[in-house]
Amino acid sequence: MIKPTLLSFLLLCFSQGLFAQTTAIHSFSIQQCLDYAHKNNVQVKNALLNVDIQEQVNRGITAAALPNFSGTIGTTDYTDIPTSLIPGQIFGQPAGSYIPVKFGTKYMGNAGLQLQQILFDGQVFVGLQARATSMDYQRKNVEVTEESIKVNIYKIYYQLVVSKTQIDLLNANIQRIEKLKHDASEMYKNGFAEKLDVDKVDVQLVNLKTEKYKALNQINIGYLGLKTLIGMPVKDSLVLSDAITYDQIKNDFTNDTAYQYSDRKDFQYLGLVKKLDEYNIKRYKLSYLPTLSLTGNYTKNAQRNTFDFLNKGDWYTTSFIGVNLAVPIFSGFSKAASVKQSQLQLKQVENQIDGLKLSIDNDVEQAKLNFRTATRTLDYQKQNMQLAETVYNQTKKKFEVGTGSNTEITAAETDLKTAETNYINAMYDAIIAKIDYLKAIGKL
Repeated sequence: MIKPTLLSFLLLCFSQGLFAQTTAIHSFSIQQCLDYAHKNNVQVKNALLNVDIQEQVNRGITAAALPNFSGTIGTTDYTDIPTSLIPGQIFGQPAGSYIPVKFGTKYMGNAGLQLQQILFDGQVFVGLQARATSMDYQRKNVEVTEESIKVNIYKIYYQLVVSKTQIDLLNANIQRIEKLKHDASEMYKNGFAEKLDVDKVDVQLVNLKTEKYKALNQINIGYLGLKTLIGMPVKDSLVLSDAITYDQIKNDFTNDTAYQYSDRKDFQYLGLVKKLDEYNIKRYKLSYLPTLSLTGNYTKNAQRNTFDFLNKGDWYTTSFIGVNLAVPIFSGFSKAASVKQSQLQLKQVENQIDGLKLSIDNDVEQAKLNFRTATRTLDYQKQNMQLAETVYNQTKKKFEVGTGSNTEITAAETDLKTAETNYINAMYDAIIAKIDYLKAIGKL
């Protein structure tokens, strides 16, 4: 019999082994997050599947230009042999009379091969020309999808990185208030402070710990959002290995105003849409031209009164080769309507391209202004936080020597916490503005 302690040990080992099998720990840089999303994000995976689907569509288009062979084999059992009428006058009967005669055998068998080959079809040839552009279109769709997800990954990742600074500041505040609580308690014991002063510090400490708890909860929610975005199981553990500094955020690269519309993935995407629409117009225009095709047939036929096609007997050959020319004459103006419709659709895409250029110009200028404003605000908030910390330390010293009041130190602590919150928000805003600018110029 297994002892309880040994049983507990075995159960513990089993549960730890099971946990190790189902839970993974990932330490990811921003690039590793992007690479993981490329393989696991559902939208990206479906976009990649569209590339595979297009490849199969292209194979179908290619097949239309290749020879088409088919084979047939069959047998017929004439339960009633067909009757033919022969003019009776051939056999001396009155004119206008007919003699019913049955020709043929009870069983008939046949086996044959048929060939179909397009020699000229303008629409098929345009389809062949458009295959490469269709593949480029689907691949570019993957890039556009990835970029949209990439922007959100960058924003969430770096916001979570900055949140470490927020927690560090909250921990520093908690340590300061705990020290203040200790000092206030000692002063109260020695008769230099009131119990009310100690209680007020306790309230501040509880508020700070509550704020830290809420901040940690929001950070955990952020991690869940990032995992979902990159396609990682929620049960897995994610650690962010990259760090970001004040100098990295503040680095102003917006003076380099040179940017190209063609750097934007969505601009490249619309360019491919335009090219496909041009192929579509060409396809409809070529539908006015005749189509030329080659046909061929080779057949063996046999007739039997008994079902013995596999035994000896004659099989009669029939074969032919033909060329078919189909000339379109009138289609009720449907071809003209299709050409006009595709031309109007092309005009819509051209308008979208013009509109996108204006939008890109606006995005770049707006993102540039937001980034510069955010970095200036970050400078001001950093200075303000440093000043608030100095004021708090001086007020604390006055309180410790008995020349300052609890009200003053409470106000100083509130101002410091507000300044720290504003600094964290300024860091968030600067990161978002930098990411938006890089996306606007197509350099993210």
